[in-house]
Amino acid sequence: MISTHKLKSMDFYRKIPRDLTEASLSGAGLSIIAAFAMIFLFGMELSNYLTVSTATSVIVDKSSDGEFLLIDFNISFPALSCEFASVDVSDVLGTNRLNITKTLRKYPIDSNLKPTGSEYHTGPISRLIKHDDEVDEEYTEGSMSLNERNFDTLAHRHQILVVNFFAPWCYWSNRLKPSWEKAAKMIRDRYDPEMDGRILMGKVDCTEEADLCKRHHVQAYPSIRIFRKGSDLRDDHGRHDHESYYGDRDTDSLVKTMENLVAPIPLESPQLALENKLGDATEDAKRPAPSTGGCRIEGFVRVKKVPGNLVISARSGVHSFDASKMNMSHIISHLSFGRKISPSVMSDMKRVVPHLGGSHDKLNGRAYITHPGDANANVTIEHYLQVVKTEVITRRTFHENKIVEEYEYTAHSSLVHSFYIPVAKFHFELSPMQVLITENSKSFSHFITNVCAIIGGVFTVAGILDSILHNTMRLVKKIELGKNF
Repeated sequence: MISTHKLKSMDFYRKIPRDLTEASLSGAGLSIIAAFAMIFLFGMELSNYLTVSTATSVIVDKSSDGEFLLIDFNISFPALSCEFASVDVSDVLGTNRLNITKTLRKYPIDSNLKPTGSEYHTGPISRLIKHDDEVDEEYTEGSMSLNERNFDTLAHRHQILVVNFFAPWCYWSNRLKPSWEKAAKMIRDRYDPEMDGRILMGKVDCTEEADLCKRHHVQAYPSIRIFRKGSDLRDDHGRHDHESYYGDRDTDSLVKTMENLVAPIPLESPQLALENKLGDATEDAKRPAPSTGGCRIEGFVRVKKVPGNLVISARSGVHSFDASKMNMSHIISHLSFGRKISPSVMSDMKRVVPHLGGSHDKLNGRAYITHPGDANANVTIEHYLQVVKTEVITRRTFHENKIVEEYEYTAHSSLVHSFYIPVAKFHFELSPMQVLITENSKSFSHFITNVCAIIGGVFTVAGILDSILHNTMRLVKKIELGKNF
C-alpha cells in the first residue's frame, strides 16, 4: 500500500497558505488584463474553428462515358412563328436530332414578348405530304386572287374562306398550284360563290402583297389558311382565329377537305359558319394558326458531354422560306447547363464558396436584336459557350459527405451573314478539366488543444510580467531607502 504521505509528494500543484501570500495592485491589474486577453483569444479561436475552409483543385473530369448533360433554356423570338420554330441538336460524334418537341413547350407571343395564347402544339402530322403525281400544265385558274383591297370584303361575304399564301419563286408553291387551281374550279362549280356563298378558295401572292401576308403572320410558302366567319367575333376584322392546313396537297384531298368544311353549314342559314365536327381524318390536317408572329420556347434538351450545337431555326419539309426576311432576334430569359440547384442548396453552397453560381446563367436577360434590311439580311446569331464543371464536396455529418455539381460557362456572341436561312446557334464545348472544391473539416481536439495553450500561455506570461514588475518595484524601494544588496 502506498502511504498518503508518498501520494502527497507527487503533487505538482502544491498550495501556499493564504497567510504567506501577498496581494498587490499591480498583480490585480495584470490579472484583469490577462482575463480579457484569454477571452479575446478564445473568441478568435472559436471563430476560426467555426469558419468553413475549403481546398480548390483542378482535376480531369471524372464524368463516366455516355453521361448526358441537360441544357435548360427559356428563349423568346419576337419574329419567329411557333408554326415553324424548330429546335435541333447535333454534336461531333454524329448525333443529329431535328425538331425536338418532347421536352419543349412553345407559346405564341407578340412583338412585346407578351403571351397571346395557350401552348402551341405542333400536332401529330409527321408523314410526307402527298402531291399530284402528274403536273398538268393546262389548267383553268379557279381560285380568286386576293389583295389588300378585296380580302376583308370577300372574307365577310363567305362563311369559309380558304387562302393559299404563295410565292412564285417557291418550289412547293409551284408544286401545289395545279392541284389548287383544279380543286378551286371544282369547288366553284359545286358551290357557286354568288348563289351559294358558303365557301371560296383564294390565293395571295406574297411577293406583291407583302403587307397582307405580314398581317397574317405568313413566314413560309405555301401557307394554306382557313378563315371562318361566325356570330361571336374574335378580332377587329370580324373573323375567328384562323387555322393552318397541313394535309395532303393533291386535288382529291383538297376537294375532300373543302367538302368537309362546307358539309355542316346549312344552305338556308348563310350567315352562320359552324365549325366542322365530323371528326374525320382531315381534322388531323388542321391546326390553329398562330395569332402572332413570335414564339417563346422553353424546356430542356439532353446532350452528350462533347462539343456540339443547339440550333433554333425555321424548319419545314414542305415549305420554303425567304431567307432575306427571316429575323432570328431573340431574348434569353434563362440558359443553364446541368440540373437545377434549389435555392436552399445554393445558399448552403455559397456558405462554403461565396462566389459559386456567379456564371451558371451568364446569358440570362441578354437581348440580341437585329433589324432585317439590306445590311442585316440573312443574319445568323451565334453564341460560343465554354462550359466548366464545378464539383463541391461538403461535410454534412462526421461520416457523410454531400456532393453538388454545377456547370458554369463563358459566352461570346457574334452576328454572321449566312447564305442560307438564318438561325440562332449555341455552340457549346465542355472543358476536359473540372474544378473540385472540398470543405476541410477541423478537429475538435485541435480546438481544445489551442484553447488550453491560450489559457496556459496567457497565465504564464502574466505571471512572468507580474514577477518582473513586483521585483522591480521592490528594487526601487530599496534604492530609495539606501539599502545595499
